[in-house]
Amino acid sequence: MKARTLAALLPNVTAPAFRRRSPTGAMLFASWPDIVGPAHAAVTTPHRLSAGTLTVACAGPVAMELQHQADMLMARINTWCGEALVARLRFVQDPTAGTRRKRAVRKTHGPTCTLPTLPDDPLRAALERLGTGILQSATKKT
Repeated sequence: MKARTLAALLPNVTAPAFRRRSPTGAMLFASWPDIVGPAHAAVTTPHRLSAGTLTVACAGPVAMELQHQADMLMARINTWCGEALVARLRFVQDPTAGTRRKRAVRKTHGPTCTLPTLPDDPLRAALERLGTGILQSATKKT
């Protein structure tokens, strides 16, 4: 047995997963509410990304409204991804679109970030989540 670096082993481990979904595509699905905004995220869910076509499930008559905003949505998605990932949007009807499954609440172990000087609003909550994530990842590395 010869010792090998992790960098030499990693492509063999990640290749099967990335064949199914690219890392950028996976981040697109995970960060959908941040990309399209809370109003669109409440009534849409990304379903599939294949050959530059993103299939988006829409609840109710939202598909027609989004069809008119398709260019703006594609520009927003591609800007967020940093590459031309989506070339076309396909909308399908789904009454359950936008509803997110409730996740089990994770207990945070480690330092948390609080910003008591900021007003209680979504910006403060987002900055506190970001700060807590940075602090916890920094403590995991040490």
